[in-house]
Order: sequence, then C-alpha cells, then structure tokens
Amino acid sequence: MQTILGAGGSIGQELAKELSAFTNQIRLVSRNPQKVNPTDELFPADLPNQAQIDKAVAGSEVVYITVGFAYDIKVWREKWPALMKHTIDACKKHKAKLVFFDNVYMYDRTHLYHMTEETPVKPSSKKGEVRAQIAGMLMDEVNRGSLTALIARSADFLGPKNSIIVETVYKNLLAGKKADWFADTSKLHSYTFTPDAAKATAILGNTPDAYNQVWHLPTSKPLTGKQWVELFAKEMGVKPDVRAVPLWLLGILGLFKPIMKELHEMAYQYDRDYVFKSDKFEKRFNFRPISPEEGVKTVIEMLQK
Repeated sequence: MQTILGAGGSIGQELAKELSAFTNQIRLVSRNPQKVNPTDELFPADLPNQAQIDKAVAGSEVVYITVGFAYDIKVWREKWPALMKHTIDACKKHKAKLVFFDNVYMYDRTHLYHMTEETPVKPSSKKGEVRAQIAGMLMDEVNRGSLTALIARSADFLGPKNSIIVETVYKNLLAGKKADWFADTSKLHSYTFTPDAAKATAILGNTPDAYNQVWHLPTSKPLTGKQWVELFAKEMGVKPDVRAVPLWLLGILGLFKPIMKELHEMAYQYDRDYVFKSDKFEKRFNFRPISPEEGVKTVIEMLQK
C-alpha cells in the first residue's frame, strides 16, 4: 500500500496517477478524497488529526505528504508541525517509509541565484521558518536512523492549480488585462511543471537507494519574468503587456487583502534571480524536464479543457 496524505491537491492527484505505474494499492487521504485510479482506496480525514493519521498510515509501505494548508502563517504554525510529528510517529510505528513534498522557502535568500540540495537553510520569512522546522524534524529522525525518509523539493509551480504564474499572468491576459509580475521582470525565475514533479516524486518513492537525502525535482531552465509573460501571450494570441508590481505596493495591499499580506513576505523571491537546479535527479534517473515552451503550452491546454 502507498498512501498519499493530501491527495486532493494539485500534486496529490497527479501523484496518484503516476503511482499506478508502481502499484495498484493506493490510499488517498484528504477531507473529501476522489478516486483517480479505479482501485484507489478512499480515506476521508481531517488532517492533522493524530488518530486519523495513524489509521491512514497503518498497512502502508510508503507514505507521501503532499498537503497544502491554507496560505496563512497562523494556519501553518498550527498545523504543519503537528502534521509532521504525527506522520513521523505513525511511520515509525507502522514501519513505513516517508516522502515529504517540500518547497524552497527555507533557503538562504542570498543563494537563490543557484539553488541545489546543498543550499544553506537560513529562512528569512515566517513561512520559511515553519518549512525549515518541519524539514528539520524529518531529517533529524533520518540522521538518528529511526526513520527512512526523503525530501522531494520543488520550485514554484507551473501547472493548472496552485500556480501564482497562472493567477497573475494567464488569468490577467485572459481577461484583457496586463500580466502582473512581482518586483522586477528582468530577473530569472524557475518553475517546476507539476506533472513532472509528481512523476519524479513517484520515482523517488519507489527507488530504495533514493531515501535518506534531499532531492530537487526536475525543473527546466529559468526565464526572465518578461520571457514567461511573452510565452503565455504567444500561446494565447494576445499582446505580452506586463506591469511590475513594486514590493511596497504589496505591503500596502496587504493592509486590505490578507492574501497580499501573506505574499508580501515571500516577494524577495522576485527581486533577484531565482534559479532552481535539478541536475542530481536528472542525471540519476536520466530525466529531462519539460521545456518552458512546452510547459506553458500544456498548462494552457489543461486550463482550457
């Protein structure tokens, strides 16, 4: 049995598809799970409830955390450490391996121009502190030899769901508005194509010697903000009009819109080059990530279905 905690999200659903290449015993855990494959086992749960996590993990060989809590620091501080603790405890109890789908929020902001698995952990945001805490909880158990686990880390998403670039570029252009880009359109930015991320996570979870380490998921070359907007505009047949939203404006908007307040502390990722390297995975598994051009084309096709 392979179990996905957070199976209803953008990565969880894609991961369920990819795991079918390795097993027909897949347990989907979320508030309201829906079958992806005919043989999927559905397990409704309100994460991070400890008793429900324990029951969900029981009988599992591999457990994947692909949960996406509300983008709110109060929620993150309350739920993420609890989820990680309860999942670690359950995996140790039931002798399951653990795969944690992670992001780059904990990395030192002065190293974003060349992120690898060795990039220093030095968070400069409240959300980054939470991510550093929970990743540290997992790796501490790994280093003690009490847990077999790995971290699969992704850059920002390029996909039909939970993707900032879709919200601020595609949807704006679709509405006849200028695309919004934070801070500076001349800076490079990497995006991980979510189907690639899911496929790679399934591969890692089913590769015994991939455990007890951190992996960057396959991500193609970065482009500047201006180039990303031009790709979307070309595929959509519209003008590549874009405006750079200054960071100070995000701060003001945050006084009126909670989501802008949450985004403001992460906006440093756009005022400098953000280059995510996945050479380790690509070489180990001979995997070529989708190109930006094909990624954008595919995402637009998925959005228009």
